[in-house]
Amino acid sequence: MVLHPLSTVLMYALVLSAVLSAKMPGINNRFSYAIYLTAGTLSWSLFSEVLSRCLTIFIDNGNLMKKIVFPRTCLPLIVTGSALVNNALLLLSIIVIFALLGHYPGVDALWLPLLFVITIAFGLGIGLILGVLNVFVRDIGQVVPIILQFSFWFTPIVYTVDIIPEHYRYLLQYNPMYHIVSAYHNVLVYLRPPEWHGLLVVTAVSIILLAFSLFLFRRAGAEMVDVL
Repeated sequence: MVLHPLSTVLMYALVLSAVLSAKMPGINNRFSYAIYLTAGTLSWSLFSEVLSRCLTIFIDNGNLMKKIVFPRTCLPLIVTGSALVNNALLLLSIIVIFALLGHYPGVDALWLPLLFVITIAFGLGIGLILGVLNVFVRDIGQVVPIILQFSFWFTPIVYTVDIIPEHYRYLLQYNPMYHIVSAYHNVLVYLRPPEWHGLLVVTAVSIILLAFSLFLFRRAGAEMVDVL
């Protein structure tokens, strides 16, 4: 979970830094593109891990759900804890890399724990809904990774917002991960507080999704065990 995203960052940085390094305003560092890419990868890796693991969480633990009586809400908590540990290790690695590149995050990095919570809440809200539906319609498990791939490229992680034609940039406002990734960029790259207007909307949507996923899970719990 640490080596894979870091190797991806290294690959993109080596291939694309010569193309995009001159288009990184606000970063006074010769390795500006690698720093920008690494910060975005940190947020996306947490979101994608939580969502992807929740997608198959009930199928992978079907035998436990059928044979053992336990609070099934523990399953999302296990996913959350594991993802947090992996992301914390990745963050420590990134801090070391930033130091080697001569870039030191400031006090605004203290916003990161709250950004972790928002990212996990959004990933859990979507992931648990899809995880319940995936028990009954297994094709969902095949389609979601493709949608995730499209979403990754629709989010300014590998590229900057300035590259997008101006008359298309408004579409990013409808991408929740754009607001989350931008917050990571602000606190880790540009050394400033996150912009809360978009984040508050994402937080509200995440709470609604979590509430609906809990409702859906409780209503479909018995049927899920029968299907599994």
